Amino acid sequence: MATTSLLSAVSRRLDGKVVLITGGASGIGESAAKLFAHHGAKVVIADIQDNLGHSVCESIGQTNSKYVHCDVTDESQVKNAVDEAIKTYGKLDIMFNNAGIIDKSSPRITENEKAVFEHVLSVNVTGVFLGIKHAARVMIPARSGCIISTASLSSCIGGTASHAYTCAKHAVLGLTKNAAVELGQFGIRVNCVSPFGVATPMAIKYAGSSAEDLENGMSFLANLKNVTLKAEDVANAALFISSDEGRYISGHNLLIDGGFAIANPSFNMFQYPEN
Repeated sequence: MATTSLLSAVSRRLDGKVVLITGGASGIGESAAKLFAHHGAKVVIADIQDNLGHSVCESIGQTNSKYVHCDVTDESQVKNAVDEAIKTYGKLDIMFNNAGIIDKSSPRITENEKAVFEHVLSVNVTGVFLGIKHAARVMIPARSGCIISTASLSSCIGGTASHAYTCAKHAVLGLTKNAAVELGQFGIRVNCVSPFGVATPMAIKYAGSSAEDLENGMSFLANLKNVTLKAEDVANAALFISSDEGRYISGHNLLIDGGFAIANPSFNMFQYPEN
C-alpha cells in the first residue's frame, strides 16, 4: 500500500494545484498545460489565440481547465486572468509567464526599428512583469506560490537572436532574480527556464521553414548530439521547478540547452574524428 501511494504521488506531482499559463494555447505553453493537467493540476490558459486556447481546454477536459483571453501587455487583462483563476478554482499556486514573441533578426542595429524593439519588450518583458505582479498580489496573502517565466538561451549569452529578443530575455532573468529576493520572504519561489531553440509554431513562422528543417538546423548547432529539444522537454523542466521536488529552488535560471552555453566551439576542443 505504501509503495502504491508513493507511485501515485509521483505520477500526480501537482495534485490539487491551480496553474495559470500565459501563451498556453500553443508551443511550450500548450505542452505545459497538458502536462500539468496530467499531473493533477487545474489549468487556466491565458492567450490571444482564442480558437487554439479553447481547443487545448477541450483536449484537457472542461472540468480541469479554463480559457481566458489575455493580451499580456494590457494590465487589466492580466489582472482579469489571475482573478478568473481565483474565481474558478479558489486560489493560484503556480504562475507560468510563457507568452512571448520573436522578431525578425537583423544583424545591423542601425537597421532595427524602434517600434519593433519596443513591441518585443512590451510582450516579453512588460508582460512578464505584469504576470509576476498580479500573481504576487494573490500569492502574498497565501504565503506560498511558484512563479516561472520562459526566458531563453539568449538570457545569458549574446549572438543567438535579435537585439530586442536578447535584451528582453536578459531582462526577464534580472526581473526573476529581483522578484525572488523580494517574494522569498512570503514563501514564494520565482524562477525562469531558458531553452535552446525549439520548433514551436511561433519559431517556425518566423524562421520561414518547416519544423523538420528548423530542428535539423538546431541539431547541427547543438552541443549535445542525438537528442532533439522539444516543447515537452521545457514543460518537464517547468513541472520539476513547480512541483514539491523543486521546493527550495528560487532565483534560478534553468538552462535547457544541452550544454550549449558552457562551450566555445571556436576552440575546437575535444573533437573526435568523424565515424
